[in-house]
Amino acid sequence: MTKQCPLLVYTDLDGTLIDHTTYQWSAAQPALDAVRDAGGAVILASSKTAAEVAPLQRDLKLTGFPAIIENGAGVLMPKTMAKTTSPDYCKIRTILDAMSPNIRDYFRGFGDMTVAEVAAVTGLPTEAALLAKDRSFSEPGLWSGTSDDRLAFEAELAKSGVSAQMGGRFLTLSFGCKKSDHMTAINALYQPKVTIALGDAPNDIEMLEAADFGVVVANPYHAPLPQLAGEAEGRITRTKTAGPQGWNTAVLDLLAQLELNRN
Repeated sequence: MTKQCPLLVYTDLDGTLIDHTTYQWSAAQPALDAVRDAGGAVILASSKTAAEVAPLQRDLKLTGFPAIIENGAGVLMPKTMAKTTSPDYCKIRTILDAMSPNIRDYFRGFGDMTVAEVAAVTGLPTEAALLAKDRSFSEPGLWSGTSDDRLAFEAELAKSGVSAQMGGRFLTLSFGCKKSDHMTAINALYQPKVTIALGDAPNDIEMLEAADFGVVVANPYHAPLPQLAGEAEGRITRTKTAGPQGWNTAVLDLLAQLELNRN
C-alpha cells in the first residue's frame, strides 16, 4: 500500500543537514518543521550506518520514514522493519586484505582503525565512533596516496566489483550502489508531487541531479562541486551559507516558491 505525500526531501547529513564540525542541526529546525507542516517527509541519505542513523531519526522525529544508509549501499526501513543485512562488508575487507601492500597501504579504512582512531578522524565521541564502525555494506577510509595511486587502487578494486566514491571526508568502498539508486523505490512508495535533494559532496551528485530540485550546500572544508546538470536552468542551486544554516534557508525558499509553506 502506497502512502501519498506532497513532498520528499532527500538529504545528506554531515556537512549538509548536520554541521561539519559540531554535528548539530538546530539551525535547520525551522525548515524541518515547515516540511512536516506541509505534509512532507525528510529522507536521510548518508554514509552513516544504520546504528548511527536510527538514533538521529528518533531525535529528528523521522522514525516513520526510510533512510538511505552507508552511502546508498543499504536502506533502513521504517517502524518495526529492520535494516537489510548483508555480507558485503566482510567481502570488501577480504578483497582489501588480498591486495598488494604497495597500493593497499594508502587506504586506511574504519576496519583498520580502533574506535579511538575513528573518533579522532571523525571528531565523534567514543560512543558514536563505535556505531560508525558497525558496518554492513561499505567501508569508508582515508586515502594518503597520490591521484595516480588512487586510480590504480580503484582499478584493482573494480576487478572484484568494488567501486569507490568520495564524500566530504572519506573515500567509501562498496559494491556499486549509490544514494540515488534507492530514490525510485522510495518515490514509488510515497508518490510525492515534488522531490528535493540536498548535499555537499561528490557522492551526492547523482542524488542532486535525480531530484526535481537540487541544492548544493556550501562546505568550506572541501573543494566545491563542479557545475552540475540542471544548474544552468536553475533546477539546481547553491547555498551561500554552509551546513544547517544553508539547508534551512534553501528549504524554506523552495517551500515558498512551490507554495508548500502552509499547513
